[in-house]
Amino acid sequence: MKANQPPTVLDGMATRMGRGPGRWAWLAGGVWLFYLSQPLTRIAKTQSGAVEVLGFLSVFLFGASYLGFFILMRRTALQGVMPGWQRGGYLALMLGLCLLMLPTAGQTALTGLVYIGSVAMMLLDLRYAVAFVALLLGGAEVSMRVVPGWTDDGSYGFAVFLGALAVFGMRRAIQRSIELTAAREDIAKLAVQEERNRFARDLHDILGHSLTVITVKAELAGKLIEANPARAAAEVADVEGLARAALADVRAAVAGYRELSLAGELVAAKAALQAAEIKPDLPTTIDVVPEENRELFAWVIREGVTNVVRHSGAKRCTIKFKADRIEVLDDGKGPTPGGGASGHGLMGLRERANQADASVQIGQAPGGGFRLAVKVGP
Repeated sequence: MKANQPPTVLDGMATRMGRGPGRWAWLAGGVWLFYLSQPLTRIAKTQSGAVEVLGFLSVFLFGASYLGFFILMRRTALQGVMPGWQRGGYLALMLGLCLLMLPTAGQTALTGLVYIGSVAMMLLDLRYAVAFVALLLGGAEVSMRVVPGWTDDGSYGFAVFLGALAVFGMRRAIQRSIELTAAREDIAKLAVQEERNRFARDLHDILGHSLTVITVKAELAGKLIEANPARAAAEVADVEGLARAALADVRAAVAGYRELSLAGELVAAKAALQAAEIKPDLPTTIDVVPEENRELFAWVIREGVTNVVRHSGAKRCTIKFKADRIEVLDDGKGPTPGGGASGHGLMGLRERANQADASVQIGQAPGGGFRLAVKVGP
């Protein structure tokens, strides 16, 4: 099968026949050779000598070609899809061997058409298989009416129809199995992609905030190292603590259990804003926020404060929240035209909000500056 080409019914059959217990599928197929006892019995009763031997040989070769089909399918599973000329050639071989049975087996040689029809239903595309089986059925019915000495009992045509119908049912079952397998693979790929997006989003939000605060504190320590060494040393100690916390956050994100605390984010926001010399105006309690909204609001604070510290040039930052909404406002230079909602952090925040059935609003704050608001529910 070619790369990126979806599996066909023939591929599915070959796989099932060619791997695991399927390697013995030729034994299961060989059970149906019992019906070749009809031409063998006819040859034994009506022929003798060399003609009888030739008759038995023709039946034996036909049975071997039928069993060989299953071996061929196993090879197809291991090496690739059988080309069209090989499929047609194999059916022509079986049809030729069936015709070779006619001189000695007579009308009973039509039993071979049942096997040929079944193999055709597995080898050919469905529309061609149906047409081929229809030709076999028509040939059987016509020959029983025009060949002298043959009786028209309708059993051979009916047997060809039933055999093809049984294999058609197997085709449909394999097709459904292939479609189900493909759907499962698609779901698995989507799950992997979603997990990658989640991890990238968490890593961006975690490191973006932590590194921003570390940068601000490192700059402040550099400014204070001569004027106030004790304060500079304290800021450096904070940088070390923030770096360790960021490392722990990354490990938690990798482990998949990263959750934020609303109270903790308020404390971290206050420290980050003060380090950036931005006056914080923050709530003193989180009791008004229901438990199910606290993690989302914590992410809003983390992303909003990171943007304030990094981009706003503000002197004051205000955070307000109620039970179902939260706002982060500053008095800085406000949103950039056309770029206020395009950052990776804000994109990740929108994804989190969508998962919580919340809406995100980004724009200019009253009186200037930047406003980030999230509302849960309608």
